[in-house]
Amino acid sequence: MPKLPSLLCAFIVSLLLVAPAAAADRTVPYWASLRVDEVNMRVGPGEDYRISWVYRRPHLPLKVVRLKEGWRLVEDPGGTRGWVLAQFLSRDRGAIVAGEGPAGMYEQAAADARLLWRLEPGVVGKLGDCSAGWCRLDVGGRAGFVEQDRLWGAGAP
Repeated sequence: MPKLPSLLCAFIVSLLLVAPAAAADRTVPYWASLRVDEVNMRVGPGEDYRISWVYRRPHLPLKVVRLKEGWRLVEDPGGTRGWVLAQFLSRDRGAIVAGEGPAGMYEQAAADARLLWRLEPGVVGKLGDCSAGWCRLDVGGRAGFVEQDRLWGAGAP
């Protein structure tokens, strides 16, 4: 019988050690992206609240600005804020082309590198590493480098 209390004590201690690590992972603000093809944004943190927007853009970057149970208050690239279920978000980074006119996607992280594509504002892709003002971006399997200042979702949230 003495094993049960010691096992219970070990379990409680392990929970106490894991809790601070989990809390550190939830520091806001942070970047997230849409995990699925369709996500409802609501005016409050619950399914009883009205849907204000429906997103249909996988990998769309969102800035998470507040946490409440299984819900996240997010801000989209247009500045709209609302609540989405956390299970529909991914910590994988996404980015959307911002600014005026097309953005160049280059073979290398340099403006004099070979131009691969011209990306219209609103194009969404998976964000890779960023360095020296350039970010790797994958748009539907076509990857290259885009200037970081043309991407919403790159840099600090």
